[in-house]
Amino acid sequence: MAKECRYFVYLLTNWNNKVMYVGMTNDLVRRVYEHKTKAVKGFTEKYNVNRLVYFEETSDVYAAISREKEIKKWRREKKNALVIQTNPGWRDLCDDLGVHCHPEPCPEHSEGACEGS
Repeated sequence: MAKECRYFVYLLTNWNNKVMYVGMTNDLVRRVYEHKTKAVKGFTEKYNVNRLVYFEETSDVYAAISREKEIKKWRREKKNALVIQTNPGWRDLCDDLGVHCHPEPCPEHSEGACEGS
């Protein structure tokens, strides 16, 4: 029996929701962790975009690719509305996924991770 694949389109933002990133992956937990730990150099690492505020799932890779491209073309207001539909408080949804969201405590906060990290 073939394993059913899962694909995710997701939106990340930075600490004050000013910068947004749209991505697609087949492993959302791994990918969010990579963004949070800055494991991959690029846009999200440079602009500290690591808060998962929206995601959707499909079993069709072509639908996921198409949806990612569609959302990337949208104006910011429409992307914001998409987030607000399911996450009006703009919470970081990584806890819902069981992602270890704060891999390292900040030097200024020995008891835990920084707000917005």
